[in-house]
Amino acid sequence: MNPTELLANTLSADGTARQDATQQLETYARENYPQYMLMLSSVLADESTPLHIRGAAGLALKNALSARDATRQAEYANRWLQVDAETKTKVKQEALMTLRSAQLRAGTYASQVVAAIAAVELPHAQWPDLIEGLLTFVNGNETNLKIATLQTIGFICESIKPEILSLRSNEILTAVIHGARKEEPSTDVQLAAIHALYNSLEFVRENFERDGERNYIMQVVCEATQNGNPLVQVGSFECLVRIMGLYYDKMALYMEQALFGLTVVGMKNPDERVALQAVEFWSTVCEEERDLAIEAQEAQEYGEVPETESKFFAKVALPELVPVLLHLLTKQDEDADEDEWNVSMAAGTCLALLASAVQDNIVPAVIPFIEGNIKSEDWHSREAAVMTFGSILEGPDPAVLTPLVNQALPLLIDMMNDPHAHVKDTTAWTLGRISDLLIGVIRPDIHLHPLIAALVNGLQDSPRIVANCCWALMNLADQLGAYYEEEQDAGQPNPLSPYYDGVIQALLRVTETSSNEANFRTSAYQAITSFLSHAPQDAVQVVQNTVVTILARMEQLLAMQNQILGVDDRNNWNELQSNLCSVVICVVRRLGQGIQPLADRIMTLTLQLIQAAGKASTVLEDGFLVVGSLASSLEANFAPYIPAFLPFLYPALKAHEDTQLCTVAVGTIGDISRALGQQSAQYAHAFMSVLLENLQSNVLERNVKISILSCFGDIALAIGPEFDPFLSTTTSVLDQAGSVEPNPLDYDMVDYVIQLREGILEAYTGIVTGLKKTEKVGLLMPQAPNILDLIRRCLADEERTDVIIRLAYGLLGDLADCFPGGQIKSVLLEPWIVAELRSKHRMPAETKKTLRWAREMVKAATL
Repeated sequence: MNPTELLANTLSADGTARQDATQQLETYARENYPQYMLMLSSVLADESTPLHIRGAAGLALKNALSARDATRQAEYANRWLQVDAETKTKVKQEALMTLRSAQLRAGTYASQVVAAIAAVELPHAQWPDLIEGLLTFVNGNETNLKIATLQTIGFICESIKPEILSLRSNEILTAVIHGARKEEPSTDVQLAAIHALYNSLEFVRENFERDGERNYIMQVVCEATQNGNPLVQVGSFECLVRIMGLYYDKMALYMEQALFGLTVVGMKNPDERVALQAVEFWSTVCEEERDLAIEAQEAQEYGEVPETESKFFAKVALPELVPVLLHLLTKQDEDADEDEWNVSMAAGTCLALLASAVQDNIVPAVIPFIEGNIKSEDWHSREAAVMTFGSILEGPDPAVLTPLVNQALPLLIDMMNDPHAHVKDTTAWTLGRISDLLIGVIRPDIHLHPLIAALVNGLQDSPRIVANCCWALMNLADQLGAYYEEEQDAGQPNPLSPYYDGVIQALLRVTETSSNEANFRTSAYQAITSFLSHAPQDAVQVVQNTVVTILARMEQLLAMQNQILGVDDRNNWNELQSNLCSVVICVVRRLGQGIQPLADRIMTLTLQLIQAAGKASTVLEDGFLVVGSLASSLEANFAPYIPAFLPFLYPALKAHEDTQLCTVAVGTIGDISRALGQQSAQYAHAFMSVLLENLQSNVLERNVKISILSCFGDIALAIGPEFDPFLSTTTSVLDQAGSVEPNPLDYDMVDYVIQLREGILEAYTGIVTGLKKTEKVGLLMPQAPNILDLIRRCLADEERTDVIIRLAYGLLGDLADCFPGGQIKSVLLEPWIVAELRSKHRMPAETKKTLRWAREMVKAATL
């Protein structure tokens, strides 16, 4: 094998040659991993090898050490750690040697390799001299070496938890700041240092606590915003954005002395890259202060002091910020790529966040601009005025906005006929915002008819306008539907009823197109789904007619299955089937038992779809979701369909590498069990066997296993005392899972354990509730101590969530309810239970209600 030729072929324009070379490399990596790594590092370090091939070698090395998927990352790390010391040392030495390459790009490739190895070894206390060696390189005089080393430090800081390098954080910071200073003669070194600083900002939390060190860091970053190199300016503003997100509470002095002026001037920078980051700085400020306002309100409700108080930077800066943002809003480029972020879009986002942060104060600041420009001859100004109006609708008190929206609505509806597409697009978006956020302003007797007429007319326009009109119609259906569903007891009819048939027919015409530019066809299906989900009783006939149309389309698509030739056709087919399934699911849920006359047809088509979908997992998932919704609606009447469905269910449950499909399949077992109740006992043995087998899989993603635990609860709740044969095995599995304790420094593991405990609590809740008040309730007696110990540990955990608290209280109450009359009095009088039931911690109303119920059950059980 010629390594250089093989790596060159991985970059070939010839797909066959590229695939063949990639397969050969993968085979080599599997069969002789150490030699594979040595081969790649040798190519990377060879100065005579063409740069693009060295790059391919560096990329292959990095990809052999790191992966986005956590399971695969662990597998790669273990593989490297098992390599002999001599091989690892040689690969590391060659990568470090390449950092000083005369070809700067080669140094960059090497920096990624060094960082990837460091991410594996440093957490295991290996490669102890790495950081010291890198710091020596930074302090040397070789420019290329300094740049590559700073990049390496940045990549390491990005990929490793701060705690692992906490002892070296001062040295790392010193080296990085030294390279970022204005006195550094090389702007390339400054740029690399600024990027490294960005990645190390979480490492230097202790340094930010010390005034002198924080002042120096801020001085260097602020000076860098004035650098002559625009890329250094962009990087320094990126640092300021992240600093504001991480250290908001330390920023008051710097805002007053420098940041306010620097960022406002930066927003006006003619280089859009710089202006975008300066705008992003204020977006971050507004996000922080919006969140702090919510926290302050919650703390006030419970008589507490918020952990961090707002400095109200946005409110102070409002007079200076608003004019700049409004000016940037008029900088639209008519021919700009719709997916390309620009200053006009950024300004709109920032303005919306500003409104959420300063609330009512935004209104008088922008109204003169809106009034002065909404009828302007220049489309830029008209569109900016409408965008401004739409952007401030969330934040201010609805009572303040209501008269303004009342006054503006007729004008906005008329502007759906504006001659310029950008204005119409933004107007449709703004009408969608009004429909979503201020539905009470839309008066059925005045606004509804012209509004719907304008939006339906917009469905014949360009794709982006169609998508926004669909979104507005969807919001109308969701918000009016929810409001009038609550008012039905008062006999209030849904004012959308007369429009149902016309609107859905118009949306169905939109979906007949073969393209989906700007997602307009998908948006139309989403709007149809919203209308059908909230359909009032007098529109049920429309719902039934619509699902018949949708089923006919599914049949038509299935008939076209053999005509699909290319990848694009297949993707289009999959997407359409997913959309159709979404509509069917919402109709099934809306009609409930009323779907019975169409059930045979739906089930037949769904099974055909599952069979035709092949490995298109998203379509398979949608098919299973249709089956689950049909089971939930038909309940016991779903039984005749199960024999035909099971041959498709079991392969999906065994598709361990397809995480989402397997998760949906597990959920479908829960749907079927809940639907059939005791009738599902005949399938319980097969269901439990495959689920327990899945728990033993080394391939199945761990979050799917959490779903399986919850599914045990569904099965147990459905079959009650018939769960007896599975009780011992299941509780053993649950006890084992419940014993898992996370490493507090491993944030991913902490999150996983939280979700795991939710699944275990749900499983036990199903088991306990299923056996409660049956002749086999005594089977729970031996389990009671273990269940209570799990509840104790869940409630004692500082990371406990409200969901866990509510589940734990509910399970405690259920268990007590199983044994009235003091049968488990001794364990229920444990001091921790008594203390927990007297808890006066802040908690949502629903959790408090569950706590009160648990208190009553325990009291009854200990009399």
